[in-house]
Amino acid sequence: MSAENTVGQPLAGQATAVEKPWSDRLCAAIGDRNSAVCVGLDPRNEQLPDPLRCPAGAAISQVAAAYRQFCNGIIDAVADLVPVVKPQAAFFEQLGPAGMIALGEVIDHAIAAGLLVVLDGKRNDIGTTAEAYSAAYLGAASAWRCDSLTVSPYLGDDSLDPFVTACDRTASGIFVLVKTSNPGGGFLQDQVADELPIYRHVARWVTQTNQSRLGTCGYGPVGAVVGATYPAQLAELRAAMPNTFILIPGFGAQGGAAADVAGGFDADGNGAIVNNSRHIIFAYQRKEYVQIYGPARWQDAARAATQEMNQQLNAVRFTHR
Repeated sequence: MSAENTVGQPLAGQATAVEKPWSDRLCAAIGDRNSAVCVGLDPRNEQLPDPLRCPAGAAISQVAAAYRQFCNGIIDAVADLVPVVKPQAAFFEQLGPAGMIALGEVIDHAIAAGLLVVLDGKRNDIGTTAEAYSAAYLGAASAWRCDSLTVSPYLGDDSLDPFVTACDRTASGIFVLVKTSNPGGGFLQDQVADELPIYRHVARWVTQTNQSRLGTCGYGPVGAVVGATYPAQLAELRAAMPNTFILIPGFGAQGGAAADVAGGFDADGNGAIVNNSRHIIFAYQRKEYVQIYGPARWQDAARAATQEMNQQLNAVRFTHR
C-alpha cells in the first residue's frame, strides 16, 4: 500500500471520515453507472492470460506482481461501467506478505478509479478481535480503506456488533452471510429453529439492525449475501428485508442468470448488486469471446462481458414496477 499509518490513525493525506452513508454512496454509484454489476477480483495464476501468467516454480513475489497487474488492468477496463469491485482476499492471502501488499495496491487502484470496494474476507470473531477486524478493514481511515466487508454471523449477534459500530463511525457497510450460493449452505442455513430456517433468523437481525440507520435512499449499512443459485429464497428475502442491500453471488460461472437475480431488486431496480468474477475477469477464455479477443486482448474481453451483463441485468432490474 502506498502510505504508512499507525494503528487507529488515518493514512497520511487521507480523509478521516466520509460524510455520506455507505448505502447512499452505493445507490448513487449504481445510478451514475446505470449498473448493478459488482466485478469480483479473484486472480488465479493458471487462468491469467499468457502475457501475465507465471511459469511453474515462479517466485511468490512474481505471482503477486502478476495478480496486481491483472486486477488493476481489470479495474481500468470496467471502471466507467460498474459501481463496485469485490477483491477476494483469499487469492492474495495464499501468496503471503507479497500477496497482501498486492491486495492493498489493488484496493488503492480501485479507489483512485472512483470505484467502491467490498472486500470479500468473510471475517468475524468475538470481542476485541472482532473490533480489530472492523478497525482494519472498514472506512477511508482504516489500514485497508474498504467501503464494505463480508462478515459471517455464525458466532452470534454480539460478534457482529463491533462491525455495526464501525459502520456507524466510518460511514461504511458490511454484507452478512444470510443465504450463500454454495450447494452445502443448507447444512446450517436451512435448519429450522423456532419455526423459521436459520437464514431467516439472520435476516431478521439484519432488518432490525438497519431500522435506525437508514440513509436517504432507504437502505441501511448492513447488507446481506444471498446467492443467485437460490432464486426463490432470494425473492423471499428481498420481501423480508426491504431496507437491506443484497450482494448476490453465483452469477455466471456458478450458474446464476439474469432471471435468477431479478427477485433481488426492489420496485425501483435498486437494492442489490450482482457479483460476477470468472465470467468477466477471464472472459477472454469464454467460447463466445475467445476468437474475437483471445489472451492478447483480455481487457477488451472483460469490458465486453461487463457490458453484456449490464444489458442482461438492466433488462430485469425494473420488472417489478
